[in-house]
Amino acid sequence: MKIIKHLHDYSQKTPLALSIGMFDGVHRGHQTIIKNLNSAAQNKDLESAILTFWPHPRTVFNPNDDLKLLNTIEEKTYLLEKNKVQHLFLKEFDEEFRNLTGEEFVKQILIDKLNVKHLIIGHDHTFGKNRSGDFNLLKKMSSEYGFEVVQVEAVDFQDRHISSTQIRNALMNAEINTANEMLGYHYSVSGEVIHGKKLGRTIGYPTANISVNPLKFLPKKGAYIVDAFVKNQQFKGMLSIGTNPTVDGKSLSVEVYILDFDSDIYGEAISVNFREFLHEEIKFESLDQLIERLDEDKRLTENSNF
Repeated sequence: MKIIKHLHDYSQKTPLALSIGMFDGVHRGHQTIIKNLNSAAQNKDLESAILTFWPHPRTVFNPNDDLKLLNTIEEKTYLLEKNKVQHLFLKEFDEEFRNLTGEEFVKQILIDKLNVKHLIIGHDHTFGKNRSGDFNLLKKMSSEYGFEVVQVEAVDFQDRHISSTQIRNALMNAEINTANEMLGYHYSVSGEVIHGKKLGRTIGYPTANISVNPLKFLPKKGAYIVDAFVKNQQFKGMLSIGTNPTVDGKSLSVEVYILDFDSDIYGEAISVNFREFLHEEIKFESLDQLIERLDEDKRLTENSNF
């Protein structure tokens, strides 16, 4: 997959089948769009492309907003490539771009710059200043500029349209299976293993503290059964998201106890896939109670089937 970070540097005239959007999560709804995109590209002798925005437009509209996303840019890039997208355009949502009307966006970006011949958009997609562009405008302009436009219906799960917001809500409520079903894969967090307080090793449960991208959306505080991937190996693990209230912790941390593992991995990259929610964050009256619960969580993790 070719990644184009600056549109002004792009001068190819390869005819494209393109879709536009944030694609946060690259969930099953997005995957349906991409499947249609790849099919159209193959049938019409085009190349498939996604135009997305980075940083997120909300950082322009609401710079003080505590924005959290399902995917880091690295994760999104990996997922789009995995879904066989050929070109990824990362457009900065700057003031100039923000002020383009719907018609100007179509003419200047889609036609003149990207040579789009087939455009696929989601069921609720709008674009341009004041959301002046929509499917009706695209339909009207398509005959004038010689491109086809197709609107893809939403994908439903349990009588709701799958969306990045629905997935974030599920994760916020620790509904891991629901989130994973809507994503079409296991939600994950990744980062570098960093030094923590090293309290876990004093009670027989040494943990790897993960330095998570501050933009990454974290599920509800609590304990989870996870798959841990480190040094090209896969292990079962127990992940904690929280402040460690039993030992009067104050700052939020993400740490994982990896079963059947005993290696120094400080500075290593680690990724964890969420499997099941064990319980909410608990402030125990004593370390003995904490250890008792960790023993129970470990038993449940060992007996989990996946």
